[in-house]
Amino acid sequence: MEPTEASQDPSDNPNDVASGDSSPDTDLTHSSSATPSENNLQNSSENHFALPKTTAEALASESQDDTSSEPIQEDNLDGSHQTPKPNEPGAVEAGPPPKRRRRRKKFFTELNGNPSLSRSRRSDLARDVDVEALIAISVGFPVDSLTEEEIEANVVSTIGGVEQANYIVVRNHILSRWRSNVSVWLTFDHALESIRAEHKGLVDSAYRFLLNHGYINFGLATAIKEAKLRSIDGIDKGNVVIVGAGLAGLVAARQLVFMGFKVVVLEGRARPGGRVRTKKMDGDGVEAAADLGGSVLTGINGNPLGVLARQMRLPLHKVRDICPLYLPDGEAVNSEIDSKVEISFNKLLDRVCKLRHDMIEEVKSVDVPLGTAIEAFRRVYNVAEDPQECMLLNWHLANLEYANASLMSNLSMAYWDQDDPYEMGGDHCFIPGGNETFVRALSEDLPIFYERTVESIRYGTDGVLVYADGQEFRGDMVLCTVPLGVLKKRSIEFVPGLPQRKKDAIERLGFGLLNKVAMLFPYNFWGGDIDTFGHLTQDPGMRGEFFLFYSYSSVSGGPLLVALVAGDAAIKFEMMSPVESVRRVLDILRGIFHPKGIAVPDPVQAVCTRWGKDQFSYGSYSYVAIGSSGDDYDILAESVGDGRVFFAGEATNKQYPATMHGAFLSGMREAANIMRVARRRALIPADKSNNIEEESDDLNKLFESPDLTFGSFSVLFDPRSNDLNSNSLLIVKFGGEKLNSGCLSLFGLISRDQVIKLSEIDGDGIRMRMLNHDFGVRLVGRKGLSGAAETLISHLKFARSNLNGLNTGAA
Repeated sequence: MEPTEASQDPSDNPNDVASGDSSPDTDLTHSSSATPSENNLQNSSENHFALPKTTAEALASESQDDTSSEPIQEDNLDGSHQTPKPNEPGAVEAGPPPKRRRRRKKFFTELNGNPSLSRSRRSDLARDVDVEALIAISVGFPVDSLTEEEIEANVVSTIGGVEQANYIVVRNHILSRWRSNVSVWLTFDHALESIRAEHKGLVDSAYRFLLNHGYINFGLATAIKEAKLRSIDGIDKGNVVIVGAGLAGLVAARQLVFMGFKVVVLEGRARPGGRVRTKKMDGDGVEAAADLGGSVLTGINGNPLGVLARQMRLPLHKVRDICPLYLPDGEAVNSEIDSKVEISFNKLLDRVCKLRHDMIEEVKSVDVPLGTAIEAFRRVYNVAEDPQECMLLNWHLANLEYANASLMSNLSMAYWDQDDPYEMGGDHCFIPGGNETFVRALSEDLPIFYERTVESIRYGTDGVLVYADGQEFRGDMVLCTVPLGVLKKRSIEFVPGLPQRKKDAIERLGFGLLNKVAMLFPYNFWGGDIDTFGHLTQDPGMRGEFFLFYSYSSVSGGPLLVALVAGDAAIKFEMMSPVESVRRVLDILRGIFHPKGIAVPDPVQAVCTRWGKDQFSYGSYSYVAIGSSGDDYDILAESVGDGRVFFAGEATNKQYPATMHGAFLSGMREAANIMRVARRRALIPADKSNNIEEESDDLNKLFESPDLTFGSFSVLFDPRSNDLNSNSLLIVKFGGEKLNSGCLSLFGLISRDQVIKLSEIDGDGIRMRMLNHDFGVRLVGRKGLSGAAETLISHLKFARSNLNGLNTGAA
């Protein structure tokens, strides 16, 4: 077995993280995964919702108003006499070890004083609410108010009142109707069918909003995918350069093409997906697919990735709650001590939440490290003073550091869990074969330039210029989807510089680290009845080192085990050799299983992630650092340059940061924002000032009658020779075959033989890879063509002019 280092994709955070990957691969490859979030898991699925026929009057005057909050139990932190109620977040079920190992969800108090938001987002769905409202809630809509997006889109003429209430019912009905069958395109007429005619205006408003913002008719079902690859109205809205081919960039690109934009995607890596990366591992007759980055789909009910899975008929594997813990000597943790410490840990968090509430009442803008506050209360209430209890408490703290991709000393006590009110309900799940299944499908037929590292983004009143590896890409707007770690490193130069407000938010927000060791074994020695198990350590400073193991045997195709490295251990891990890392993991596994008489073989292949060293991510996913808040996510999401430069990615999503679905939703959000700005600016197809290259009219005329066309490629052969080695002039028009207005076009000089080989390949994406990797051809703008190309153009003009002269004479 040869150990390897791999680039990591940290989207596996217990919150369903979206993270980054870009370090070089070796065979002990490095990866990162996230454990399921601790959010209250809902066991119902949208698939089982019945869809009643609802009129727009239903619920017109009803709204939920719940200002109650659960009291925080402060007494008896050691847990010796306290029995939590079964439904409380910190409840521990009686009985032996089957235990839920989730990130603790606190009783969150809105620090900005927005009771309407907290009421509408409450996860307690026990009330007798309309089924369609339940579906809307699972997707993230408030019960009795509009979202900021809806307000910006002017979906109703007046905020509040009967019109708004009726709009909400109509919106929920349309949303639930599509969710009942996500594999078909829901038309406006179908949306209108069961709603009375006098509410047609509300149906129109709600349908357009849901369609443009990607809440309906999105995904990878055949009918929907085909519809999304062409403009909805055939009107050219302008050109957008997208930086980054992660989930946010891919989703935005597909939505923008549908809206009528021409797009080009620039990706620094040689593959799409960003921090979502699946590595195929094999050897000795076994093979498996390992998610080195984002791996867990959290809150499957409203999760858009769950919709993609349904459309692609992918079975979801629920991550089972049973998670046994083992002491350093391999002995199983006593269940009574385990329960006692877990109760105490939850109460410590409750006490911290009560403290911050009181502090905010007294003093504004007060913040301290979450770890400092927890340790202070631990000492006051004498929690976990016994050595085994101390190790157990440190395991829970490691799990919290894993959920946030950072040390407890870095987390904001005031805002570390600001996203909790927005959590999507449902189980946490794995996708068989890995999340790259989504990435491959989302990247199909998109004009993606790989190995194009963006160095500079320049923007002004007439458009944007993006420079990548010596090439210039011009557009009307640019969407930047790079990870927060890249922005922190200032790897991309913005001209003019970003506003101070945005630079400050980039500095304040945290970008943390999670690493993985993925190991493929010749057989499954750990058993098939669990998906996770944990390991305790005596060293508090290394509590996050291989503290949690994920079994992927049920979904990866082979006996795959992944060990997580969080907190301070994740940083130290990147300085350790892959061989040493795997050896340490095997020592732990053998310490657990050898006393049971179970032999632990050497892995046939192992991969270690190094997300912190990845130049395209510099970490795994975002967190709220001391002095930061959820507002900083919103600031990162703001466009700059009067609607020229837009931003997407998990670190721009206040509601769902550090998750794959957060990145997905941010891409949809920015596509809608770009459309709104384009409409405001009233772009028209005839505006050539912002073309990616200012092609000369004479060259455009030459390509009006190409010698060969396939996909988005057109070719002019050298009129002087039929030799296979003779030069040909190639033009690639981005935006699809039917959107050939000449914008976003690049040129290249290739041989006639290479043209023939390209024409025999199906799919522009595969052609682009062949062009770049196999032929070594770099496409350039009109002004970047070589002398040989200019000579060929001259001969082409001469030949065409002579031909036209002959035709004229013959006439």
